Amino acid sequence: MHVTDLQAACATLLGDKASNIILAYGEITLECQPKNYLSLMQTLRDHDDLHFEQLVDLCGVDYSTYQNQAWQGKRFAAVSQLLSIKNNQRIRVRVWADDDDMPIVPSVVSLYNSADWYEREAFDMYGIIFNEHPDLRRILTDYGFVGHPFRKDFPVSGYVEMRYDEAEKRVIYQPVTIEPREITPRVVREETYGG
Repeated sequence: MHVTDLQAACATLLGDKASNIILAYGEITLECQPKNYLSLMQTLRDHDDLHFEQLVDLCGVDYSTYQNQAWQGKRFAAVSQLLSIKNNQRIRVRVWADDDDMPIVPSVVSLYNSADWYEREAFDMYGIIFNEHPDLRRILTDYGFVGHPFRKDFPVSGYVEMRYDEAEKRVIYQPVTIEPREITPRVVREETYGG
């Protein structure tokens, strides 16, 4: 199936479940609202003409610095990459969280088992809450970690640092003591460079 045929099939079969169907660079991106996300993903997986049986990846995205280019000014989205082995096709699905202060989208673990750890990672790094996820907890950061490090407004050096204290024989958490510095690249060229 050619990519334009896939685009037409998605438009016909998904109807208003997909808020936007984008064809760019030979790839299709479907955009949807959280209320339509599960039914859209189930149609993509179960319909014989589409048959996207494998979720290859799911990640969070923070569009805070691109809000005027983002969907209706929304900040957070979860982006899934799906694969149809049967039809040798790939498709991207972007679901936008309605609330920037508490981004919530439905979990697709019930449809794709592989989404489990991907959704936990997006929760940990971006703070996107996946409703009805069976075990939504941090996966990469420490249990006591405060914040979500992949958000654009998270400080590069973080808020706290940890070290092992020899006197107390335990790990100590303390405010960051790293002084911010500006790194200026230095270019060294020989006189015969480019000549």
